[in-house]
Amino acid sequence: MDFLDLSHPDLNHNLAMEEALLLEAEEGLRGELLRIWEAPHFGVVMGSGGKIAEEVNLSVCESLGIPVARRSSGGGTVVLGPGCLCYTLILSMEKRPYLAGIQDSYAWILGQLRKAFADSIEVRLDGSSDLQADGRKFSGNAQQRKRRFFLHHGTLLYGMDLGMVEQLLPHPPREPDYRLSRLHGEFVKNMDLSRLQLTSRLQKAFESNRTGGNPDRERVNTLVFERYSHRTWIERR
Repeated sequence: MDFLDLSHPDLNHNLAMEEALLLEAEEGLRGELLRIWEAPHFGVVMGSGGKIAEEVNLSVCESLGIPVARRSSGGGTVVLGPGCLCYTLILSMEKRPYLAGIQDSYAWILGQLRKAFADSIEVRLDGSSDLQADGRKFSGNAQQRKRRFFLHHGTLLYGMDLGMVEQLLPHPPREPDYRLSRLHGEFVKNMDLSRLQLTSRLQKAFESNRTGGNPDRERVNTLVFERYSHRTWIERR
């Protein structure tokens, strides 16, 4: 599997890169890939079906100059920024038919991560797509699927200012049972691992060692211009 360590300073470009990688794989222009990236500044990212009025403290974001974006996959709203490592997998359902089922794919991918972190933290799979330790979440995950390939991406908290989550997000309209109505600050946690250690474990978990190529710049720019930067996309719900 190819490996790509590629971060863009603009949040919308990072999200567009993920969709571009998936589209290129679906079109036969690349194979399976693991990408890691990290937003250099704080930002809020909703899932494709998220409702901005319910899932974002918009007035706070605007007062602090925090961008609000929407990704192409489902799932809940997250805060990204320094200390939150994002990872993206582009996986083939033809090569890996055992990942064709959504729940089967979550179980396998998160199971690989659980094993990768076993030497430093006791990890549990909880909710529909969370990783937690000691009852506190440190990773959320979501997917977008095409016919041949799918995108699985997630977050890994390792040095995040968790107070920003409390400021920028209201209590979510839906929550997993294990959350027990806890506030954000009581529910999420940072892992006691460095970015370098996380990256090494991700690469080992998914046997990702070959250097992959960047997505086509023109395609990424087109996605940003036509979708990700548009208020009609960001505020569509």
